[in-house]
Amino acid sequence: MPPLHDLTALEQGELVRRGDVTPLDLVEHYLERADTVGAFVTSTPEQARAHARRLRDGGRPEGAGPLWGVPTAIKDLHPTAGVRTTFGSAAYDGFVPDESDDLVLTVEAAGMPSLGKTNTPEFGSPCYTEPDVAPPAVTPWDPRRTAGGSSGGAAAAVAAGLVPVAPGSDGGGSIRIPASCCGLVGLKPTRGRISGAPRYGDPVGLATPGPLARTVRDAAALLDVLAGRRVGDPSWAPPPLDSFLTACDRDPGRLRVARFITPVITDSEVEPVVRTAWDEASAMLAGLGHDVVDIDVPLPREAVATFEVCWAVLTAMAEVPEGREHEIRPLTRWLSEKGRAVSAPEFGLAIGQLRRYAADALASLAPYDLVLTPTVATLPPLVGDLRDDEDPAADFEAQKRFTPWTSAWNVTGMPAVSLPLHWTPDGLPVGVMLAARPAEEELLLSVSAQVEAAAPWAGRQPPGW
Repeated sequence: MPPLHDLTALEQGELVRRGDVTPLDLVEHYLERADTVGAFVTSTPEQARAHARRLRDGGRPEGAGPLWGVPTAIKDLHPTAGVRTTFGSAAYDGFVPDESDDLVLTVEAAGMPSLGKTNTPEFGSPCYTEPDVAPPAVTPWDPRRTAGGSSGGAAAAVAAGLVPVAPGSDGGGSIRIPASCCGLVGLKPTRGRISGAPRYGDPVGLATPGPLARTVRDAAALLDVLAGRRVGDPSWAPPPLDSFLTACDRDPGRLRVARFITPVITDSEVEPVVRTAWDEASAMLAGLGHDVVDIDVPLPREAVATFEVCWAVLTAMAEVPEGREHEIRPLTRWLSEKGRAVSAPEFGLAIGQLRRYAADALASLAPYDLVLTPTVATLPPLVGDLRDDEDPAADFEAQKRFTPWTSAWNVTGMPAVSLPLHWTPDGLPVGVMLAARPAEEELLLSVSAQVEAAAPWAGRQPPGW
């Protein structure tokens, strides 16, 4: 048998189901692997072992899913009872919550031991992961380069074989950007697909958790774990016809695929290798029998300023412990000041305007089953190239130039996935992004699995694997 970390999450789950390995065997295997990519802020080996022993000793429960017994890790934005949770901020470097949030409880209930808290930038805001509480998260394909953000630690952990799958979260691209940087599948689900309980901290509806994985099927299986409505949810997506994993085995049929490469939020310079990846993905989809057509950008540039008002207010809503305000990063302080300058009526009007922009975009995209764009505009930047503590406004603009497409689908609420379809001669991954109509993750997973079968990527392993 190959090393356990060579196997997909579903293959590991099948070994547990057959009794060939135990959850504790998997936990011990992954705990022996060294974190050289800045994946973890806090490791929890004893908690992981204790959880794995409970699973082993209690036996497999009836109805257990295919990832039962498979290890994972929790993004450091999710409060976890008894475990240091920093939110990527030095102001919270010693914070240990008494209670876990819903995502943590859901993962635990699914029988997935957590090996620790994955790295994230302060309050999950930037698209790079360089917090003051941990080393930068880097892509294992070139450790000089960022793993992206804000789920950079989760992506680095999966890409380096430190966990088989991991949940991230995405308010403007924070799952899909790290997926592109690290050569993974990263899925932002539809708005309301995964409950925001119990905090419901995003009144705009931009952010959602979602899976990061090496294969489409692994991502679908983790989405099956995470998805679901809670009693107090203000809105929710309709349940799938079957499991999301089952959708991967479904023929998607002949689809209408709209494509555009014009940057949505700023005048970015698109690297030639990114354009090549996008063109090759277009040709692949056409070769699979789909109709690929060019369209104009469905969101007006005016939507960017409205999005930025909402983003700044959401940043300003992050609570900082009294007396530790001076430890907040310059970018966070700058965004928070902008957010606090927005009046309540202005914020309400911005939310309404953003929803109108989204409605117009959804109407214009209604004739198409999928939308194809690049994920990011360049190869993963070198660590420090985007961050600018001396000029936070320049920092923010650099992030926009790097990620000019991803936030469009947070505005519309559409599900979107980054797929690692292209690789440079030097071995760097380049993601392409597909988005589907709201609540059509099953179709998105079906065609993603079709694409993966045509151009498999799971066998690629970064240096040091």
